[in-house]
Amino acid sequence: MTTVAEFLLPEEWLTPDGGPLYVQLRKRIESGIASGFLVPDMPLPPERDIAGLTGLSRVTVRKAIAELVERRLIVQKQGSGSAVASARPRVEQTLSRLTSFTEDMTRRGFRSDVRWLERGLFMPAPDEALMLGLGADDQVARISRLRLADDRPMAIERAALPPDVLPDPLAVTSSLYKVLGERGMRPVRAMQRISAINLSTEDATLLGVRPQAAGLRIERISFLKEGRVIELTRSIYRGDAYDFVAELRLPDAVA
Repeated sequence: MTTVAEFLLPEEWLTPDGGPLYVQLRKRIESGIASGFLVPDMPLPPERDIAGLTGLSRVTVRKAIAELVERRLIVQKQGSGSAVASARPRVEQTLSRLTSFTEDMTRRGFRSDVRWLERGLFMPAPDEALMLGLGADDQVARISRLRLADDRPMAIERAALPPDVLPDPLAVTSSLYKVLGERGMRPVRAMQRISAINLSTEDATLLGVRPQAAGLRIERISFLKEGRVIELTRSIYRGDAYDFVAELRLPDAVA
């Protein structure tokens, strides 16, 4: 059975034309994690031992480990060295129910949290004014936030609403739909458009993944019972954290 030390031996992966040395080491460890050879919570050898095994400098090893920590594949704890990150289950979200992020995470037993990026009343962009039926002199309520589950960044939500629906964006401290429900303005249906994207550097940094990583972009338009549009939300989800599930029903067979 191959040991971690044998897995890291440079004869198996280190080549003169393989690019920067730290990148080759990082990719070697990434491949071990992806293949399941390096399992969650498995400790890695100390940096000095990896340097000795590979013939690389401590600086090179440290740079490779730092990138793996940034990508949340490796965790470092004071006094106990580096280890493969714990496995985190993907979140499965249904497309058949209109629920808030807070409600979704609470139902799954996760602790939800928010990091505010923007919150207030602003002049609307042309698409916001058109979609929400705003006049030339109207403002738009905007809330933009990073959503976290058990401290893990999961999604970026950027919502726009008419000011009479949400006159005080600062009133939203966790769940937008809870605040709307208290005002009798909770939407009852929505249209969603989902597309695959590669994350921009800005969004990837917020979500804790590498730039150009796979993500999901969801645009949601929400309606009140009488048909009025009251919410335009554009969300960016981590591609490695979410599965969206839709239930399909076949029409009755025609005789």
